[in-house]
Amino acid sequence: MTSAINFLDEQATFDLYEPSDNAQVVFTARKMLARMGFDQTGQYLIASAVSELSTNIIRYAQKGKITLRVIHNGDKAGFEINARDQGPGISDMENAMKETYSSGNGLGIGLPSVKRIMDEFQIQSTPGLGTRITAIKWMD
Repeated sequence: MTSAINFLDEQATFDLYEPSDNAQVVFTARKMLARMGFDQTGQYLIASAVSELSTNIIRYAQKGKITLRVIHNGDKAGFEINARDQGPGISDMENAMKETYSSGNGLGIGLPSVKRIMDEFQIQSTPGLGTRITAIKWMD
């Protein structure tokens, strides 16, 4: 029997419009992760993934939302990031997921690093319609 994932613990949603919005998202992520029991290194890495996704929304789509959520699958707790926007979308997904690719002024390590940090990573993007990313980090 497969356990259903429950989303009822803790959740915070942020509207993103300007670079300063990123600070509140990252601050809240760190607090949630600490309450969950992630160690300092885990908090830092996962908050970096949150920051990358938040920054990408502001940089490329100008506005969007991030939802941070504590989830459970049976006895296993996890931290979910859901980033969504209605921006230009990603026209070349293969390149966007390469370590050294950048479509803007960034270093080109963003999305691949988020995927590497998190245990689960899903991305859906349609040019002209926007991007949705869901990433989960499970506690050991």
